[in-house]
Amino acid sequence: MKKALQIPGAPTPIGPYSQAVLVKDTLYISGQIPLNPQTGKLVDDSIDNATHQVMKNLLSLLSEAKMDFNNVVKCSIFLKDLNNFNAVNQIYAEYFRSIPPARETIEVSKLPMDVAIEISCIAVAE
Repeated sequence: MKKALQIPGAPTPIGPYSQAVLVKDTLYISGQIPLNPQTGKLVDDSIDNATHQVMKNLLSLLSEAKMDFNNVVKCSIFLKDLNNFNAVNQIYAEYFRSIPPARETIEVSKLPMDVAIEISCIAVAE
């Protein structure tokens, strides 16, 4: 059985999809962009601030399922400019202090709302 999670603390989806779907003990989080859920505005003044906002959005969804970054087993990072790889890595590492999840980082030509970064993840309850 699957359950869609719609979290008040995370941005509203900009398309026909769920923010996250919980199936048994596994949480699948849709790609999060640097949209501030309180203001409805993009955080796009720097890749650093954008990355922090994406991670906060992921944490809001993880928290709703009573999980945190320790539960994340897989991430997919989409960057509009792979030259931001090192900056994103430094910030990303702040959120994964123990065993980092498996992941890939891919440069793409365009992302929703023309943002610079989007991250999706899969988490499993322990």
